[in-house]
Amino acid sequence: MDAYVNGIRLWYEQYGEGRPLVLLHGNGEDHSIFDEAMGVLGERFTCFALDSRGHGNSDPVDKLHYADMADDLLAFLSALDLRDVVLCGYSDGGIVALLAAGQTDRIADLIVCGANTHPHGLRSEAYQEIWQEYCQSPNIYSAVMLREPHISEKDLSTIRCRTLVAAGSRDIIREEDTRLIARSIPGAQLMILPGEDHGSYICHSDRIAHIILNFCK
Repeated sequence: MDAYVNGIRLWYEQYGEGRPLVLLHGNGEDHSIFDEAMGVLGERFTCFALDSRGHGNSDPVDKLHYADMADDLLAFLSALDLRDVVLCGYSDGGIVALLAAGQTDRIADLIVCGANTHPHGLRSEAYQEIWQEYCQSPNIYSAVMLREPHISEKDLSTIRCRTLVAAGSRDIIREEDTRLIARSIPGAQLMILPGEDHGSYICHSDRIAHIILNFCK
């Protein structure tokens, strides 16, 4: 399905029935990483799995900025008049979710997985790997991760929805940055998943579905 926001076409898959649940994928991916999770979540939620601008079936762009993607999300919620939303963002999608959540009352529950507040919230080896990839083959996906985001504790303190901040114990995100996010959002819960890496509990896994279901009881 298509939604036209901010002058671009966003593609999304809608599945299930119930309270609205919006799912945001990570850098260079598309909505299909949530296919297995939606098979579980669709029994309780109407799932909206978006392809962010420049990704999947959505319109291509010359540059990526997290603020633009957050504006797209806000416009999408408004265009479909979604309220009492559960929002789950992973990696870049988690960054977008953090940027958007403090700007709307449409989001009631927020699950942020593997997000960072600034480029060096990535572990040094992960940052260097992305830098080397960019040097060998410059692209918009590596560029945005090397330059953004820049989310302050003050920014995070404006988020008022019920929030779960999650990451794997083997994540490419520094654990101190994950803990800073949880500490800075009023009342947020923290979940460090033993043995999991950046996307092992998200990408083509139903584990994230059960995390969402347990959080939204």
